[in-house]
Amino acid sequence: MAVKIKTSGKVVMILVVLATIFAAKVGWWDKRPREAKQSQEIGRVALPDAPEASLAGQAMMLPLPAPKESVNGGTKIVWKIMAWNSQFPLMYANGGAVTTQGSLLDKAKLQVDISRQDDCFKSLADIVKFAQDYKDHPNSTPGVFASFMGDGMPAFFASLSKELEPLGPEYQPIAFYAMGKSYGEDQLMGPADWKKNPSSALGKTVACVLRDGDMNILLKWAGDNNLRVNPDETTFDKNAINLIAAADFLDAGNKYISGYKEKRKIVENGKKLSEEVTVGVDAVATWTPCDVNIAQKKGGLVTIANTKQYASQMPNITITIKKFAYDHRTDIENLIMALSQAGDQVRSFKEAKAFAANVSAKVYNEQSGDYWLKYYNGVTENDMQGVPVTLGGSMAFNLQDAANMFGLGKDGIDRYKIVYTTFGDILSKMYPEYMATYPQYSVVVDKSFLVSVIANHGELMEGKALQVAYSNEITSEVSSKSYQIQFETGSASIKPESYRLLDEILQSSVVAEGLKVGVYGHTDNVGGAQSNQALSEARANSVKSYLLSKGLSSQRIEAKGFGPSNPIADNATAAGRAQNRRVQIVLGE
Repeated sequence: MAVKIKTSGKVVMILVVLATIFAAKVGWWDKRPREAKQSQEIGRVALPDAPEASLAGQAMMLPLPAPKESVNGGTKIVWKIMAWNSQFPLMYANGGAVTTQGSLLDKAKLQVDISRQDDCFKSLADIVKFAQDYKDHPNSTPGVFASFMGDGMPAFFASLSKELEPLGPEYQPIAFYAMGKSYGEDQLMGPADWKKNPSSALGKTVACVLRDGDMNILLKWAGDNNLRVNPDETTFDKNAINLIAAADFLDAGNKYISGYKEKRKIVENGKKLSEEVTVGVDAVATWTPCDVNIAQKKGGLVTIANTKQYASQMPNITITIKKFAYDHRTDIENLIMALSQAGDQVRSFKEAKAFAANVSAKVYNEQSGDYWLKYYNGVTENDMQGVPVTLGGSMAFNLQDAANMFGLGKDGIDRYKIVYTTFGDILSKMYPEYMATYPQYSVVVDKSFLVSVIANHGELMEGKALQVAYSNEITSEVSSKSYQIQFETGSASIKPESYRLLDEILQSSVVAEGLKVGVYGHTDNVGGAQSNQALSEARANSVKSYLLSKGLSSQRIEAKGFGPSNPIADNATAAGRAQNRRVQIVLGE
């Protein structure tokens, strides 16, 4: 299958060159121990989630578009996309690779030519060329749109904004809509032991495209489990998770399948030593169909974390040039209306979903409609070793979902802002030499088109949230992290200085509606066991009450107290007792 590169191709190419230069430098540098790049403690990565929604009740299925190409004389748009199932709404709305008769985009008087483009560098170049052409010939230049993974946009916008800067502020890129999201297909696959004991991942390796959205799943999972990540793909740190650079998402899986190995300099106590170690690939961060290849050609890896759990991490973000969008405001709003209607149809009717899958096969010129439908829905299959694995999974958005993603829903949470700034900040911290800064969210995200549609077309906000039936208690943990929340002495009253931590816990808890939130209180061993048990329960319930006051449902939260029964440090020391007085937050199923 063709490669799906999901971050700025231009940035990636530059990084490859820099990495080659760096590797050469390491090759001739003397053998003495020297300063090494420190493994990073990522910290908790808080990503909110948006509810799955669809039409209900007496909803009506629209007639499927005709196969014949439309010639409606409307605004022409060339849309660059990767092969990604989150684009089912576009496929349905357009009716084909080009707009067909009776399709939603035909009715919107738009002429859209969908073009598969897996190379982000080429997409960037296409947008730059479009901006220049549009500035010179605004009346005859078709619009150019592109769709990318939301968590990779900080790097893409950083590169694209710089390229467009000479044309002036009107020609800067903007994001204006999200038609869907990855909902399981992007995942971190690793040994089953990692699920039972995340710290067993320390001293192991993950193959992935560096600074890519799939790598971000690893960073999210590692941060929530308080694990360090070594950002230098040329060294080995036994006290961190190490990265093996892949050329693309398929190469990441192929390295695992083929038994790839390489030599690394050892890092110890922050120093790069002369000693070397040979490492292989222990885990992979990738997306469909690479996960399918791993399962069918080798097996042995299971889902450690995926975008069904971190369900707002990878929205499908659509961008264009600000000048074109403002010159064609009515067209942009009509486009949003059509895509939101298409999302409702795909969500609600199997015929509409199958139609979108068939269009996908034609647009991507690969596989069949059945293939794309299968991996849109997501499946569980046995791998070569007989181990059940989850593969695929995407989700189409209706207008309610898009509103929730951009902070225009009832809860007011700007989910995409959290995603954008979270991963922009992480990558800037880990790789300041590559991306020291990135454009502010308020500069590159323009909600005005979506706001107008919501205000003027309330009938399109009828998508209903699908309620999740949570288990009574967590039996399978995805992540666990302790917080040193300060309480009044001998009390469950939370000190004001801990509200910041509570808000971090709140954001982390909104990651995915499929995960239950465990709030577990622990104490040291000072005092009676019975009183400590009661105190740990009261403190856990205080945190639960705070989360409830911020909008989480009671069905999502289980609060328990364990008293002094599960210490993580020595109660014989003051420092150890301080560590044992903690609130543990678990996200699980």
